[in-house]
Amino acid sequence: MNVLITGASSGIGAALARRMARDGDTVGLVARRADRLDAVLAECQELGAGDQSRVWVADLDDLERGEQVALEAWDAFGHLDVIVHNAAIPKRRRIQELTFEEVERVMRINFLAPARMTMAVLPKMLGRDRGTIVNVASLGGRLGIVHEAAYCASKFALSGWSEVLAIDLHGTGVDVKLIQPGPIDTEIWDLPGNDDPLYDGPKVPPEEVADGIVAAIASDTIEHFLPDMSAVVEMKTKDLDGFLAGVAQMARPKG
Repeated sequence: MNVLITGASSGIGAALARRMARDGDTVGLVARRADRLDAVLAECQELGAGDQSRVWVADLDDLERGEQVALEAWDAFGHLDVIVHNAAIPKRRRIQELTFEEVERVMRINFLAPARMTMAVLPKMLGRDRGTIVNVASLGGRLGIVHEAAYCASKFALSGWSEVLAIDLHGTGVDVKLIQPGPIDTEIWDLPGNDDPLYDGPKVPPEEVADGIVAAIASDTIEHFLPDMSAVVEMKTKDLDGFLAGVAQMARPKG
């Protein structure tokens, strides 16, 4: 398969690139950090990735550049079987300190870039009557996380977008997969410019999520919680007021 993966310089994206390389897939890697991308590409080549595998250095805050990369990758590989929208940034900050400019940037990278890149290649996928769009959202795309208003807004948007894509594309041969990772052991917890996370529990290795994404691509179902924390979402849905009150209580400063 020919696969384009955003956010591929670390975390879930890098783990997925290595996982798909083992299957001999041709991988296109997209991220901002050229040195990290080159290192991941070298690992993928050693693992058996297709000969055409390559990198695209891009900041997806630039939506026009994201569209350009998607189209360049299609032309470079001849087509894309799968596009994985994994790139994302947090902005863990109380709403009282959050700026609108920060909200806009999170929305551009986490939601608008996947939307624009998808719309660039979708006509080509429809022309082939096949293709898979993988949107990596978050558990925060189904429930609110303390101090993550911008992040959750972007992931809720990506989740809603994915559901309607699946409706509109039903029966076309183009599939949509919505991935909802829980707490994963990646850099997102420690990036500068963010408040400390409230959560301090166990985290799942990104390799486990990569395996789950590969399984999701081959499955007949749309939404995949990795690990399966759907019970938390069901609890929230049954009693939203109680859920929000409980989380707010947990978030209050101790003492």
